[in-house]
Order: sequence, then C-alpha cells, then structure tokens
Amino acid sequence: MLTRGDIEEREYKYLAPYAMHSKDTKGRVYREKEPTYRSCYQRDRDRVVHSAAFRKLEYKTQVFVNHEGDYYRTRLTHTLEVSQIARSIAREMRLNEDLVEAIALSHDIGHPPFGHAGEDVLGVLMKDRGGFDHNLQGLRVVDELEEKYPDFPGLNLSWEVREGINKHTTMFDKPERLIELEPKLFPPLETQIVDVADEIAYDNHDIDDGLTSGLLNEDQLSGLELWKTALSDIKKKTIKLSDKMRRYQIIRILIDKQIKDLVENSEKNIKDAGIKDVAQVRAHKKKLISFSKSMQTKRTRFRHSLIENLYKNFRVVRMSDKAKRFITELFDVYLDKPEQLPPSYQENISKYGLHRVICDYIAGMTDRYALNEYKKLFDPYERV
Repeated sequence: MLTRGDIEEREYKYLAPYAMHSKDTKGRVYREKEPTYRSCYQRDRDRVVHSAAFRKLEYKTQVFVNHEGDYYRTRLTHTLEVSQIARSIAREMRLNEDLVEAIALSHDIGHPPFGHAGEDVLGVLMKDRGGFDHNLQGLRVVDELEEKYPDFPGLNLSWEVREGINKHTTMFDKPERLIELEPKLFPPLETQIVDVADEIAYDNHDIDDGLTSGLLNEDQLSGLELWKTALSDIKKKTIKLSDKMRRYQIIRILIDKQIKDLVENSEKNIKDAGIKDVAQVRAHKKKLISFSKSMQTKRTRFRHSLIENLYKNFRVVRMSDKAKRFITELFDVYLDKPEQLPPSYQENISKYGLHRVICDYIAGMTDRYALNEYKKLFDPYERV
C-alpha cells in the first residue's frame, strides 16, 4: 500500500533536484490534515476535477462554439490535451508530474464563455471595477466561488497550484501577479512547463479544427517549414493514407518535434545556468523552459499563419463579435435590474459589489447557458 510518505520519499529519490517536491509545499490558506494515500498535489488535482467550474469547461468555446459540431475542441478537451502534453514533458525532465497535472487542469478554470471574445468584453465592462483576467478569475473560483466544504470557501488548493494559476503566461495570458504569491519571482519549472504545453496544444489542435472546418486549407500551411518537414516525414512512408489520417499524423509529428526540441533546449538552459534547486529556478532572470531559437522562429511563423488565416476568418470574427454583444446585453440587463440574478448571486452583492457579482455569474456560464439565458431575457416567447 502506497502512503503519502512513500510518495514523498519516491519524489526525493527519482525527481530532479530542481523539481518541486510535494513535501516542500508552502501549504494551504486553511490548514487541513493531508490525506494518507495522496500527496498534496494529487489532492489538488482531484479537487479541481470534481469542481463544478471544471465540468463547465465542456461547454465553453475554444475557437468554435460548441453547437457548431461535436468534433471541435472545447475548453475542456483543450485542458485535457494540455495536461497530457505537460505531463509528458515533466516525465522526460524528471519534474513533478502531479503538480504539473494539477496546474494544467486548473489553468483555464476561470475562463468565461465564448473564448477570448468573452474575456475581452468582460475586461471592457469591468475596466473601472477591477478589470477581468481569467487567471485571476480562476483564483476567485478556487479560493472563493466553489462551494464544496463546510470549513472553508473554495477548494483550498496548495500555494504552488494557486501560484501556477496566477502566473500562467502565454501570448494570450499576461496576468496581474498577486502580492501574496511572490510576483517578482519566477514560478517553478512545473508551472513553466504548463505555459508552453498550453501553446503547443492550442496551436496544433487549432490547426486540426481549422482544417476540419474548412476555414483553413493545406495550401495556406504548405509554405511553413514545420508543416513541410512533417509532411516530408509522412511521404517517406510507403503506406497510402486517407486525408484524415494523414492530417492526424502530421499533427502528431508536429507535437512530437516541438516537445523534443523543448526538452532538449530546456535541459541545456538548466545546465548552462547551473541550476541546482527550486530557489535558483525562482531567482533566475528568465524562464528556463523554452524552445530553441530555431524552433521558436518556426513556431512564430506558424502562429502568424493561424492568426491571419483562422482567427481572422470572417466566420470566427462574426461569432466573436456576436458573443461580445450577447455578454454586453446580459451584463447591462442584470446591472439595470439585479433582481433578475439568481438568489445565490444576489446574496453576494453586499460582499463583492454588483459589478463583480454579475461578472462572476457571466464568467461561470457555459456558451449554451449564456445563449439560453439571452433567449429567456430577450425573446418574448421564451419561458423564463
């Protein structure tokens, strides 16, 4: 029988010296007795998976709104892909997979409906009321809004997972860092891995979804070095593949090449910097988990192609703009008459203020719920 003590001992035996060990956690806001058969990070992972906010990710937009088809990634399937990629990288580098998994599964837990369009419009609506950032909203969810336990609000996650949510940084995520989570220090390597795994996941699954939808075509990708190299690898095989299978194999190769480059370059960074422990990781002047310059250049060109050919496609822009109108009108109607909010949210107005409560309510909606709520409030023939 494997106990928490056994898990902690195994971590010290097998993990790299600069990995985060669960025994070294800074703990939780509310003191609890840790479980007998799980590490603190394994408990965090389990609490996230069983949360209402995590389940709602199933019906939140990645690029394509949920009702456009069952094939396309949702915020939940994206999160699972990030977790899988991040754990693969952590395993290769002998870092703490449990911490990586807990951060990966919670990194988008504060995301509103309709993808980045939802986040952008809530940012505008809350501009003079504290703003909106899905990383900070994620912390609100796990620190306050989830109601699961009688002894404390939220999920009472460990310091390191909360830090990972707050400091999650990508092209789309540049969060405000909270004083209580040591904003001037870099996060441990486990958080840095989730940042890059997020980018690998959405770049490659957005290509897949874009091609499947017909908004992208292979001619638009044919001039990109990463795509050409992966296609060349496929053509070296004599087996004839269907278009669907060939595309899947290309995506698989793209992910594999990026992970391989990331691991090799990151380990070189760690060695060159003389990193021996977590404290040195935190004190380092830049991120240690990174692609080689060559791979980063190739990825930047790939990302630019996605922006121009997919994210700026007229259908995606139309849906994003429509989503912003939905959210704005919902926000305004609740602001004008707060009595239309559910009673549980009305109870929080005195604590958080009306604007923040409305923001919490809308941010917690799925795409489907937001559309149904809109119909109830604005369609005269819809039951309320």
